[in-house]
Amino acid sequence: MNSPIILALDTKELETAKSWIEATNESIGIYKIGLEFYLKFGADGLRRLADAGDFKIFLDLKLHDIPNTVSAAVSSVIDLAPKFLTIHASGGAAMIRAASDAAPNVSITAVTILTSLSDSDLVEIGYAKNSKSSAASLAKLASENGARSIVCSPFEASEIRAVVGDKLEIITPGVRPTGADLGDQKRVMTPKEAVTAGANYLVIGRPITDQAKISLTSMSETAASILDSLN
Repeated sequence: MNSPIILALDTKELETAKSWIEATNESIGIYKIGLEFYLKFGADGLRRLADAGDFKIFLDLKLHDIPNTVSAAVSSVIDLAPKFLTIHASGGAAMIRAASDAAPNVSITAVTILTSLSDSDLVEIGYAKNSKSSAASLAKLASENGARSIVCSPFEASEIRAVVGDKLEIITPGVRPTGADLGDQKRVMTPKEAVTAGANYLVIGRPITDQAKISLTSMSETAASILDSLN
């Protein structure tokens, strides 16, 4: 499935994750596994998802540690063959390079500024620049040290594209269809707006997965509708 949508499997239940994949696999070909799922089920959980459909994994572990530790952590998940594996770009050049060198066949994906953070949050943390400038600087650092994709808010996508060109793929969370609940995201765009801004892939979760509370058919239809809106 050649789709720009990445569905976030934010659940602690293995069978629920399987049902979500089965319901949406006609519209989605990449699924994001985050800490919520991975810390409960580990590598075995990912293997047990494999029979739910034909898809690739976005392994969203957001690694952030000293270079040797990150290198070893990356090496420990290579056999799962994730398409994307996230690290924090703020871990620095040596850490990014260590991750990239440890997995030459994986798209090491550098997270810039979390979409849950506003500019005032960044000031409180201690960042000297606003979200756009900070994200662009981190993307440049990641690009120069072997990262092959970037995670950023859609509001930073055009600035980052100008910095890294077509060399890296841009993945944007903080994407919500018109009228959807914003949840804990503070900087959001619609799927169409995010693609226009320069995103290659869109991470979408609750606007699709919440439809499972109605029915898996409704979930499937919502995923198809979002995909159609991008054409």
